[in-house]
Order: sequence, then structure tokens, then C-alpha cells
Amino acid sequence: MPLPRSFDEFTGNRGVVDGLRAAIATGRLPHSLILLGPRGAGKFTLSLLLTMALECERQPREPAPVGTHAGRQLAGFCGVCRNCTRIAEGADLEARIADAVAAREEMRETDKKDTRILIQTHPDVLIVPPDPPQLLLKLGQIRTLISRSQYLPTEAPAKVFLLTSSAFMKEAANSLLKVLEEPPAYVHILLMAENLGDLLPTIRSRCAVAHLGALPAEEIAALLAQRRPELSKSECELTARLAEGAAGKALGFNLAEYAAARTDALTFLHGAEQSNDHSALFRMTETYRAGAEGQTKTVALLRALSSVLEDILLLQSGGEERMRNIDKRVELQRFAETFSFDWIEASVRSMDGVQSGMRRNLLRSLSLDGFALDLEMERIRG
Repeated sequence: MPLPRSFDEFTGNRGVVDGLRAAIATGRLPHSLILLGPRGAGKFTLSLLLTMALECERQPREPAPVGTHAGRQLAGFCGVCRNCTRIAEGADLEARIADAVAAREEMRETDKKDTRILIQTHPDVLIVPPDPPQLLLKLGQIRTLISRSQYLPTEAPAKVFLLTSSAFMKEAANSLLKVLEEPPAYVHILLMAENLGDLLPTIRSRCAVAHLGALPAEEIAALLAQRRPELSKSECELTARLAEGAAGKALGFNLAEYAAARTDALTFLHGAEQSNDHSALFRMTETYRAGAEGQTKTVALLRALSSVLEDILLLQSGGEERMRNIDKRVELQRFAETFSFDWIEASVRSMDGVQSGMRRNLLRSLSLDGFALDLEMERIRG
């Protein structure tokens, strides 16, 4: 998706966004800030807009029209100066990361091992994404951040570091603490997280938090009907629920890819339910190969399975109106009558085991086969 041309084009959480803009206008934006919200809530997009407002050569201001910040001056950005345009070039983060990974693959083996993925389209703005294939923030990346934070900005008012994930290697998280506690006056660190619990308490205590809340499904469905006319009404409603209140996630949501991952997730549940024929299950898990593509596919599978299990719990507890996979209501109702709460709890623990195996680069097809066996054995014991 293209980067919004102004803060007005950023969907939702107007009070939070205006509060951050007001802080920039008065020079009081926290130097260490966590942008908290569900995947697709627009954390990275907002971080780029805030960075442009910090670094814009023209520093435009406008009064807040209504709400808590009415009458206060809000920072904006021109979008056309050299600082704004170079920062905006980082908006297509996936493409930038793919280019960086490809460049690393062309290096000699000795150099490749020590090269970490970093994205920089402006000399004073550094984007730090999870480093493939483990998709963790690594010590080398944080050491680069710390080193560059010691130098004054060269072309803009501030040095800005955007950490796009809260998934740290332990050594990397510990190394970040010092610069979070005592950042230089010209440094701003924006850390994006889906769950505060993913971060060390010592990191949380050193940062201010801006929480991007979920939007109502009806509001997102209306936005989809306007911005994605190729979707039918039922597809808009389903996508809005699956997006979990995140407008950005909904606008970029690939319903076909999710449906494929969910089909695989349901295969696990059918296998645990029937406990006799595993041929379809093994054919499916065999397609989960090694490498970045296999990791992406496994992550999608686990997210789909998590969504399905949550819906089963909602059906068991009378929260049907909150379920997301509304097109699978009948099938999930049967699972709700088949699987106990204890079985679902055990399944979630087994999913954690698969995720742990991914971090250790275990063969994914075998990890998923073991996961399926865990589900079946727990069902038999129950």
C-alpha cells in the first residue's frame, strides 16, 4: 500500500495520533517509544509518518480541529522535501528487506555470516527489521544502532531508529537497555510491538507506550467496500473480522492465502478428531519445506489455527457474535462440541513448541507431524 500523504489519511486512533503529533510540535516526543497494537494496525506506517514529521525541512503545523487536543498545534510533514521523500522510500519494507537479503546472499560466506539486515533510505533514519531466516532482532543489528546513535545527525534534526518487531535475541534485548535509558538528546527510538509481554520488563520500563486500539469490524468493512471494490460484501465482512480491528491489515489482507492456511489448520483438527487416516495430513505437512518461504507458510498456518481455536472457545463460551471465521460457523460448531477446553489449552502449548522449533531451525515437516501427533494423543487421553 502507498504511504499516506498526510496524517489525515491514517485510519483510526485519531486521539493517539494527534497526541503524538502535538508532542512533536512541542519538542516533547519521548526519546524511547513503543508503538503497541495488533499486526496490521499501522504501527510501521505511523512510525514513518512520525519520522517524517520530526525530520521535515518545512516543519508544517496545523491546529487540532476537535477532541482532546483541540486548539493545540499538531506537527505535519510536507511530503516533498528531500528528507520526507527519502524517508518515504522505506515504506515498501518487504521489498527493501528482500533486496537486502539478496545482496547478502551474493557475498562471500565469511562476510555473509557477519552481515545483518538493516534498511536505510535516509542517512539519519535506520530501520531495523527482524533478521531472516530466524526473524529475530539480533545483536549485530543493535550494536549498529548503538554505534550510530553516538554520532550527531548529518542532514536532519534528529537520529531516528525504527525497530519493526519485538522479537529480540536475548543478548540483543539486553544490549538495547542502555541506549533506551539514556538516549542522546537528538535520538528517537520507535519500537513496534504486538504484545507488551513479548518485551523484557526492563525494556518496557524505559519506554513510553502509544497504544493503537482495534477498530470496529463494521468500520473496517465499510473501509474495505470503499478501498477494495473487488471484494464482495460477504468477503468484506469476513476480512474485517479476520483483520482483528487493524485497518492496515484488512486493506492488505490476502483472503485466498489465509483460506489456504486455514484449510491446512482444519486438516490438523480433522486428524485429531478422526484418529484413523493421516494420509491427507502427511501430504500436507510434506509441503512445509525449509527456508524463508517455508517459514512464512508455517507462520501463516499457526496464525490460522490460533484464529480457529479462539473461535471454538468463543462458541463454547457463548461469544458467537465475536467469532472471526464466520464462513466456517457450522464446521467450528461441531469442533466446539467435540474438543474440550483442556484439549484446546494443550494444543496451544504444542503450538508454542512448533514456534520454538522454528527458532531453532528444526525441519518443519517433522515438527508439524509431531504437533499433529500431540493433538491426537491429547484427544485420546481426553
